[in-house]
Amino acid sequence: MSESQGPSTHYKPYRLKQTLSGHSEAVSCVKFSKDGRLLGSASLDKTIRIWSASASSPASAFKRELRGHSEGVSDFAWSSDARYICSASDDRSLRIWDVHTGDCVKTLKGHTSMVFCVNFNPQSNLIVSGSFDETLRIWDVKTGKCQKIISAHTDPITAVHFNRDGSLIVSSSRDGSCKIWDSATGACLKTLIDDKTPAVSFVEFSPNGKFILAATLDDTLKLWNYSTGKIMKTYTGHTNRVYCMTSTFSVTNGKYIVSGSEDCCVYLWDLQGKNMVQKFEGHTDTVISVSCSPIENKIASGALGNDRTVKLWVQDK
Repeated sequence: MSESQGPSTHYKPYRLKQTLSGHSEAVSCVKFSKDGRLLGSASLDKTIRIWSASASSPASAFKRELRGHSEGVSDFAWSSDARYICSASDDRSLRIWDVHTGDCVKTLKGHTSMVFCVNFNPQSNLIVSGSFDETLRIWDVKTGKCQKIISAHTDPITAVHFNRDGSLIVSSSRDGSCKIWDSATGACLKTLIDDKTPAVSFVEFSPNGKFILAATLDDTLKLWNYSTGKIMKTYTGHTNRVYCMTSTFSVTNGKYIVSGSEDCCVYLWDLQGKNMVQKFEGHTDTVISVSCSPIENKIASGALGNDRTVKLWVQDK
C-alpha cells in the first residue's frame, strides 16, 4: 500500500479490513445504504448481494441474495430509507426489491436495450435510469410506470444521478457529453461537457449539490462547478481508458475523492489539494466501483471477473 506526501497532514491511511466473496462473476457495483448499516454488491452473475457493513467477520456479513434478473446487473441504487433497492440489468429491465424480504416488488420495463445505470431521487418516489438505448427514463416508484422518456444522448448512457433536492438530474454518455436535466419537465438545462471524445464514463453531484464529479476515459477525473460551467479541480494518477467505473466523494473525515482504477487499485485524492493521498492495493482485477460509508471512515470496492470480490477498507481511529 503506497502513500504520496502532500498537504494532507495527519492523514491516517486506510487498511484492508475484510474481503467479501460470493459472486461467481465480475462485481459491477458496490453501494452503502444511506444509513451506512448495509452494503450492496451487484454482479454480472445476475444477482445483488446484501451484506452487513459492520459484521465482525466475512462469514457473518452475508445477509441476502436478490435473484430474478435473467442477465447481468450493471448497477443498483438504495432508497433513502434503505428498505428498497432498484437494480438495472442487461435484460433491459429494472427491478425494485424489498431488502428485508428479498422479494421483487416491481419490474420496470420499457428500455429497448441494456439498462446500465439507475438512481432514486432523495424523496425516493422517483427512479431515473439510463440505457444503451440512449434514453433516460423517469419512473414512478409506487406504480412502476414510466413517467418520462428523454432522448438524452447519441450513445449509451453511462451514469445518472439526482441532486440533493431531486430537482435536477445529471447524465453522462459515451458520446462525450454530460447534461443537466430538469427532473420535473425533462428539459435539458445545460450541456456541461460536449467533447465527442473522450467518453464521459461517470458523473455524480457533490453532496452539497454545487459541483459535478465527472470521469472521462482518458485517465482523468474533473470537478465542475455546474452553474458556471468551469472546471474547478482535476485528479489524475489512476488508470481509466476502458471501463465505466465509479468515483465518489468521501466526507466523513475531511474531503476526499475516491475512484477505482484499471491497475487493480483504489485511489484517494485530497479534494482541495488534488494530490493523491493513498493508493489501496489488494484487488487482482480492475476496481470498477467504490462507495464511501455515510457514517464512518469506511470504503467499499468491487472488482471485475479475475477477482470477483468486495473489499472493505477502514481508517484506524
